[in-house]
Amino acid sequence: MSEQSRRPRRPGKPYRRPQKDPVRILAFEALRAVDERDAYANLVLPPLLRKAREKEGPDTFDGRDAALATELVYGTLRRQGTYDAVIAACVDRPLREVDPPVLDVLSLGVHQLLGTRIPSHAAVSASVELARVVLGDGRAKFVNAVLRKVAQDDLDGWLERIAPPYEDDPEDHLAVVHSHPRWVVSALWDSLGGGRAGIERLLAADNERPEVTLVARPGRATAGELLDALGDETATPGRWSPYAVRLSEGGEPGAIDAVRENRAGVQDEGSQLVALALAAAPLEGPDTTWLDGCAGPGGKAALLAGLAAERGAVLLASEKQPHRAGLVAKALAGHPGPYQVIAADGTRPPWRPGTFDRVLMDVPCTGLGALRRRPEARWRRRPEDLDGFAPLQRALLRTALDAVRVGGVVGYATCSPHLAETRAVVDDVLKQYGPAAELIDARPLLEGVPDLGEGPDVQLWPHLHGTDAMYLALIRRVA
Repeated sequence: MSEQSRRPRRPGKPYRRPQKDPVRILAFEALRAVDERDAYANLVLPPLLRKAREKEGPDTFDGRDAALATELVYGTLRRQGTYDAVIAACVDRPLREVDPPVLDVLSLGVHQLLGTRIPSHAAVSASVELARVVLGDGRAKFVNAVLRKVAQDDLDGWLERIAPPYEDDPEDHLAVVHSHPRWVVSALWDSLGGGRAGIERLLAADNERPEVTLVARPGRATAGELLDALGDETATPGRWSPYAVRLSEGGEPGAIDAVRENRAGVQDEGSQLVALALAAAPLEGPDTTWLDGCAGPGGKAALLAGLAAERGAVLLASEKQPHRAGLVAKALAGHPGPYQVIAADGTRPPWRPGTFDRVLMDVPCTGLGALRRRPEARWRRRPEDLDGFAPLQRALLRTALDAVRVGGVVGYATCSPHLAETRAVVDDVLKQYGPAAELIDARPLLEGVPDLGEGPDVQLWPHLHGTDAMYLALIRRVA
């Protein structure tokens, strides 16, 4: 027996096994997947929640647990920039030297302390227990020390300490307070225009939990049918789209018969408005053949197919990636009217020029208009990403204008308000086409929707319209 093993143990508290908390373990696993695999929370969470319900049982892991896990994940991701600044003020090393799993546990703890109503002592205790389970006792002590420093002040107090004064650096102040990268704040402000109040409202809206919106697919369901089936406590009509139904907090789309039967789907109201405006644009001549040239994952295609069928028109839905083309086919499955889904490169199209009466090109983009739904995207995107999208966006718009017949209409759409992805693209391509194509005013086609700007294009905003920040330009081919 060694000398060390013969020494008596120091008096103190007996060792206690860490308490496993399935909610916080699930939230930690989701954050690790987002960080390690560049996964998206909206794709990672559902299988983790199902696994937890199966493992723990519905009586142990119930709807409140699922709601808390969801709030912890999304709240932490949305506020990551602010929380990183708070943590940086409480540790004695650069954040890049803190192990990512430790930083995830700390961020979850900070969100509970500064972003929820969980009592401080409970937030610290639960986070330390989580650290003991997933990191070990040694690093749990570090977590405990940092979170106790964080708990000494509330969010407003911390923001006064860590955010530079607005008067000294407006963009950096807003970036820290509203948890957006500085370059994103600058880009959104350039597109929105105006003073401080508007950009503050927009950034705050990006950090709010978005409501779930359904679309009743024409010819297969109506908004009225969905509202009758769901009841007043579960659903309300959409603000702008006659096909939209908004679910109350906690509503589960997968439990709705019409969604399971593919007669309805989940679709932001901004996306619905883009499709509806294209369908409502006045045409010269026939209206029989429509194209969705970037159709994945299929929400707009399913809405357009229903609108086309009501007029006796046919939709061709094209998507470059085969697996996304499969999602489009799934969204259109059961549609009563004629349609076709193909996997094709929109910049090298298999169709002949001048084939279509209406064309929608909802082009790949940075996704800065959907930061409410994919908060992790704000931390992944870089300004240089714009350079990668720019040639593709211009090529797809040129293809769309080639594809439409004279007198037909093209809708150019993005889920980004960045001027480099919206007006700059449209202006450049129209210069190439000269008098052969012209912008038409999209605003009257979004009937009843306020605050649409000077036109003729349309930019929707979360804080003004309750939608993703969708952009739409309508272009008529005149020669």
